[in-house]
Amino acid sequence: MKNKHGIGRIIKFVCLSAFFLLYVAPFLLIVVNSFKSKDEIVANPLKLPTHLSFSNYTQAYSIMNFSSAFVNTLIITVLSVVVVIVLAAMTAYLYARKDWKINKFFFFFMVAAMIIPFQAIMIPLVKIYGSMHMLNRWTLIFMYAGFGAPMAVFMYHGFIKSIPIELEEAATIDGASTLQTFWLIIFPLLRPITATMVIMDVLWFWNDYLLPSLILVPIDQRTITLSTFYFYGSYTVQYDLAMAGLVISILPVLIMYIFLQKQIIKGVMQGAVK
Repeated sequence: MKNKHGIGRIIKFVCLSAFFLLYVAPFLLIVVNSFKSKDEIVANPLKLPTHLSFSNYTQAYSIMNFSSAFVNTLIITVLSVVVVIVLAAMTAYLYARKDWKINKFFFFFMVAAMIIPFQAIMIPLVKIYGSMHMLNRWTLIFMYAGFGAPMAVFMYHGFIKSIPIELEEAATIDGASTLQTFWLIIFPLLRPITATMVIMDVLWFWNDYLLPSLILVPIDQRTITLSTFYFYGSYTVQYDLAMAGLVISILPVLIMYIFLQKQIIKGVMQGAVK
């Protein structure tokens, strides 16, 4: 029996290692090719660089105007995430604790809104806001809040229903208002699902290309994803600079994920089960 268990563990380890390598292979290729010249990449993209050079990173940083693009992306991402988290948590609390028929109606349509593809409404949205000369990052934040709220409300709703209502009753007896009860008692208990929603929304808002390409008309408001396309021309592609630009673009999100990964896993498990 011990030998069978040992062989099973070895097979499991080999399979998981193979899947891991398949998963990280594209990222590793980007990192490796970011240190190579364009000619080396075209000749053999799988070959290791002959020498490490950071010139691609310095050039990509300058061409992308990375500092400006980073600030724009950070403003849009942070404000969008804050709006989604605050409004979705409060809305889900109302739906979960108030047994009103209209709440069930609105919750159903909010959840149903998740199945509407963005591509079906993007042209009317751009036309409407474009006619009002409102194609800027504030409109983008507003749209992200609208598109991100249904999923966040759905996740928060299931989590809040698992919290004993006796906690709120005790707070009410102590003289706490509804807002005080929510922010001081309930919201701190939502930390795992909040971390999950934060990382999901950050990955979405930070890496999104389609919606910013339609909304962000001013050049000085472009995000990092839009700036990486400076390296893709009509007839040629600067592969070396593009790879370096992609690496420095994903580093902030990667670092945040490393710090929040425990909360993400915990939030997904508890939010789904409860």
